[in-house]
Amino acid sequence: MGLAQYSVIPVRDEWGVLHDGNLNGGYATKEAAFEAASAAASLAIREGHEVHVSVPAREEDEGALTQRAT
Repeated sequence: MGLAQYSVIPVRDEWGVLHDGNLNGGYATKEAAFEAASAAASLAIREGHEVHVSVPAREEDEGALTQRAT
């Protein structure tokens, strides 16, 4: 099986999930984007893929579960 990579990334004032060159966006919080990536990663695991999920560290002015600072 292959490798499934999911990256939570900032997209303007929101968050998105990058996978296979496709960006699924519109998540208000980093946590919401992570949950979406985790759900997709869970399916990939069931299909036998190796899975990597990455989420950037919090910035100084960013709350743990808040919207991205603009």
